[in-house]
Amino acid sequence: MGLELYLDLLSQPCRAVYIFAKKNGIPFELRTVELLKGQHLSDAFVQVNPLKKVPALKDGDFTLTESVAILLYLTRKFKVPDHWYPQELQARARVDEYMAWQHTTLRKNCLRTLWYKVMFPVFLGEPVSPETLAATLAELDATLQIFEDNSFRTRALPGGPHISLADLVAITELMHPVGAGCQIFESRPKLAAWSQRVEAAVGSLLFREAHEVILKASDFPPADASVKQKLMPRVLAMIQ
Repeated sequence: MGLELYLDLLSQPCRAVYIFAKKNGIPFELRTVELLKGQHLSDAFVQVNPLKKVPALKDGDFTLTESVAILLYLTRKFKVPDHWYPQELQARARVDEYMAWQHTTLRKNCLRTLWYKVMFPVFLGEPVSPETLAATLAELDATLQIFEDNSFRTRALPGGPHISLADLVAITELMHPVGAGCQIFESRPKLAAWSQRVEAAVGSLLFREAHEVILKASDFPPADASVKQKLMPRVLAMIQ
């Protein structure tokens, strides 16, 4: 059997893997794992990833988890253009630098914004306090400023005709607060121009396809009690 990717496009890491594979013409079988139905907690999926997380990759008998590891595996297994993960030592180090930084900063704040602003009140029926939401949005704004001020280190905002894995991971992260209704680009023209370049490099059709689910987050129906009970502990552990 060929390459299999276990994904839910609600998930930012899954969107990055999906866009990368599609953009580079990497053949794969999509195995959809619906997080909001708790399918990642099923006995069947545990056989793929005992950590009960997406994305996951199967390549024959080889199984791999964690989105950064999957992206790097795909760059090495398939002949993709060098700009994604440059061979030049320092250019590659800048991509690595962003990938290391983003986990506890931009990604976490974007994810927290989505859950506190939309997913808790709409999907789980558990609205957060106005104070918690305000603090979350303030922290997101501060992190966006850090990203905008320092993203020249990752080669992101200066742009150019090509994008790297760092750009792809960053833009998919920023679509979380966009999906939550946050107007994060309106007051940040440099960030907005960069996002437009990345979308153009990915291709608007693929970009919209990958983000269709997250942009409709406010339309999700409420979770039933059993799913809510399963998801709440994992969600809280993920965003706190």
